[in-house]
Amino acid sequence: MGAGPQPTRAAADTRPHTGLMTSAPALVPELLVTDLAASLDFWVRLCGFELRYEREEERFASIALGSAQVMLDQIGVGRDWVPAPLERPLGRGVDFEIAAPAIAPIVERLAAAGWPLFLAPEEKSYRTGDSVARVSQFLVQDPDGYLLRFTSRAD
Repeated sequence: MGAGPQPTRAAADTRPHTGLMTSAPALVPELLVTDLAASLDFWVRLCGFELRYEREEERFASIALGSAQVMLDQIGVGRDWVPAPLERPLGRGVDFEIAAPAIAPIVERLAAAGWPLFLAPEEKSYRTGDSVARVSQFLVQDPDGYLLRFTSRAD
């Protein structure tokens, strides 16, 4: 391997907190959605996220599953930062890995709702530096086509 920048550990977050969040995650994706109600049904009821807060007049919601946080913003209401025309599936080229305590309950809720999986549940090992992480995982698309990869530790 060539000499290059060496990875460093992330520094502790010293930013002032705004009071909107109990902690200040360094990255919270905001996903544009076509129908906030349909998205909340999928993310909250089927995938187990909790609604942190909602601004109904803006068709905006903040949701969380453990320490994973996502913002959902309905297209055409309020400000949209759109660098190119939106085409389905939205979010092409990215999948969001979401750590869950267990994937089985999510898979069961999706199956009961008749929601198709993009990738069936599997166990997979990933090299992480000098060690190996073993996870149970599956992939599913939300109502707008965003690709979500739910993972849990496989022991």
